[in-house]
Amino acid sequence: SADQEFYKKISVPPPTFCWLCRAQRRMAWRNERFLFKRKSDSTGKDIFSAFAPDSPVIVYEKEVWLTDVWDPMDYGQEADFVKSFLEQFKELLHSVPLKNRNVVYDLNSEYVNNFTNPKNCYLVFNGQGAEDCMYANGLGLSKACIDVSHVSKSERCYESFWISSCRNVIFSSQCESSYDIAFCKDCVGVNNCFGCVGLRKKQYCIFNEQFTKEEYLQKIAEFNLGSHEALQAMRKRVVEFWLKFPNRYINGLQNTDVSGNYISHSRNVRESFLVRESENLRYCQYVQELPGSKDCYDYTAWGAGNEQIYECSACGLGTNNIKFCYNVQEESRDCEYSYMCEGSSNLFGCVGLRKKQYCILNKQYSKEEYFELVEKIKSHMDTVPYIDAKGRVYKYGEFFPAELSPSAYNETLAQENFPITKEQARESGFSWRDAAQRNYKITKPAVELPDGIKDVPDSVTTEIIGCEHGGTCNDQCTLAFRVLADELAFYRSMNLP
Repeated sequence: SADQEFYKKISVPPPTFCWLCRAQRRMAWRNERFLFKRKSDSTGKDIFSAFAPDSPVIVYEKEVWLTDVWDPMDYGQEADFVKSFLEQFKELLHSVPLKNRNVVYDLNSEYVNNFTNPKNCYLVFNGQGAEDCMYANGLGLSKACIDVSHVSKSERCYESFWISSCRNVIFSSQCESSYDIAFCKDCVGVNNCFGCVGLRKKQYCIFNEQFTKEEYLQKIAEFNLGSHEALQAMRKRVVEFWLKFPNRYINGLQNTDVSGNYISHSRNVRESFLVRESENLRYCQYVQELPGSKDCYDYTAWGAGNEQIYECSACGLGTNNIKFCYNVQEESRDCEYSYMCEGSSNLFGCVGLRKKQYCILNKQYSKEEYFELVEKIKSHMDTVPYIDAKGRVYKYGEFFPAELSPSAYNETLAQENFPITKEQARESGFSWRDAAQRNYKITKPAVELPDGIKDVPDSVTTEIIGCEHGGTCNDQCTLAFRVLADELAFYRSMNLP
């Protein structure tokens, strides 16, 4: 089969877990958007980190982690052929300092994680090349977008999902190459459309009905979307209209030979979702950053020009031939079982290395010694495998066990895609972290906000607003929030309540 050919090509044994369990396991390592306040283990300063204060890892602020004031090679250890290799990796993971956030080339974006090239961004996660954006995930090469998810090459968009090459788009989904649209779904090459579904190269349409430009502008003004009450009524009307239309078997555009969902401009992509501009992928998720990836199996999150990635999560930026790794990036190649390494090659079981090669457990070897010892370790992983608390066996060829993850299950992508209760997590051997107590002093309940955006005063930016859900939604509610000055200016410019 194609799977067996791929495993043979990259010299790995076939997996012993099904592809969905493999995806869940990888996702249990990726804390997408939880940020914790904790002390830096280097300077003692308060920092925001993807690792909770009680996580068993050492954390430095990124600015210190990237300097030469410390050396990850100082933590190197000899391979022990009595203990399982993954147990030794766990010891190394808990001793080598980790950077607090996975952010590359950032500017004025302190509250961002899993992102490359963010500029003036706030609470955006998982993406690349964003500027002046807030409250977003899966965001790529976009500007001035707020409350969006999986948006690429777009500008001034709000409350939209899976759109690309769009401008001035609100409350829309699965649209491409469009501008000045609202409440549209599956539209391509349209402009000045409202509440439309499945249109191509149209303009001045409302609920799929054609109007003149003058008629269109008049009716749009009558909708009064600057009113919260009117907007909510319109959202209900739009959903009812959308439900009248059949859904295509897959959400995506310009694909050849693909299966899964939310795949665009790709070829030969199977059993995958949320993939852009890639080819020859299988069992992959969240591979969206551009340029696309190629020849990958069992790969979760990132992208940006990778090739031949297998059983990895959060690896990106031109990596090649990476196996069983987490957060190995920046043109690294030929690495296995490594974590948070950059610009390196021929690593096995390493943590926190930058621009190194021929290292095992953070210890330097010659080229000849390296390859000889790696083969010995692989054999050892089969004869003395890691066995988790539930009795599951991990030999060479499997990703890290979820129980070694420094993040709790309910903080990760796993909970988003494979939701379970705390009790189910415990039964399955996953860790769980209860939400911290939040004692916010609410100064403005959401129900007391003005209905119209024109009536919202500048002073709203000083309020602590109580979430309308009040924590009853079971969606990890933060209970309260603020409206930032730039955010308020955006709502006013877009006439949004």
